[in-house]
Amino acid sequence: MNLQSQEKSTQQNYGSDPLEVRDTNHYKSEYIHPFVERWDQLIDWDGRAEAEGDFFISALREHGVKKVLDVATGTGFHSVRLLRAGFEVTSADGSPTMLAKAFENARKRDYLLRTAQADWRWLNRDIHDYYDAVICLGNSFTHLHDDNDRRKALAEFYATLKHDGILIIDQRNYDALLDHKVEPTHNFYYCGDNVRATPEHVDESLARFRYEFPDDEVFHLNMFPLRKKYVRRLLREVGFQHVTTYGDFQETYRDAEPDFFIHVAEKRYLEGGEEE
Repeated sequence: MNLQSQEKSTQQNYGSDPLEVRDTNHYKSEYIHPFVERWDQLIDWDGRAEAEGDFFISALREHGVKKVLDVATGTGFHSVRLLRAGFEVTSADGSPTMLAKAFENARKRDYLLRTAQADWRWLNRDIHDYYDAVICLGNSFTHLHDDNDRRKALAEFYATLKHDGILIIDQRNYDALLDHKVEPTHNFYYCGDNVRATPEHVDESLARFRYEFPDDEVFHLNMFPLRKKYVRRLLREVGFQHVTTYGDFQETYRDAEPDFFIHVAEKRYLEGGEEE
């Protein structure tokens, strides 16, 4: 992939009524170059690393994982962390602008990413290998606005996993937003100073977030508000045998408290039912 040849769009385009944009295919035009360049201000790599600790590294090691496919690499945060921890990593994303930024971030830290531009709904068209784990982090799965798209993507994740592989997928706690009107605290995932990420509109089929940066730049993302039980059900229906859900990296939590849920879905059959 020629990382220098990607078009650098400068404006998001939601049309005359942004609340009508509930389309999976819109994600590429949301992650425009100026937004991607500021994304790490929102994430803050050091702050996020401290917040999540070794949760993902430990979870992968506990399952004997060596080879990881990061399907939503974004600006490369988790790919670089896993490379540093000794995993073999392939970094994929649907946005060429994000992939270019991830490649640049990794080079600055003396790592060379193995990258692939891939739409999850046709993942195995572009990814021709099998992995011990697939990770889909950063609330990325919420970009799929259609139930069929979500099922197709999960089936593609399942197919690229080895027989005993695992999928780790996270999501914002939309149940709290929809049912209790509780806004996220961003204590774990969005750790940047002086950057605001606030819900501008939330209904059962759209969560529109506003991102405000210190230089008065404002961007938006339109996402689907995934409910926790729905995601767990989809994982089981696609074929995952065992799903464990954590709230902000804790297995014991009250549903109204976490900003994020993390689902660890196991492909191999296990006796003893399903954990909450």
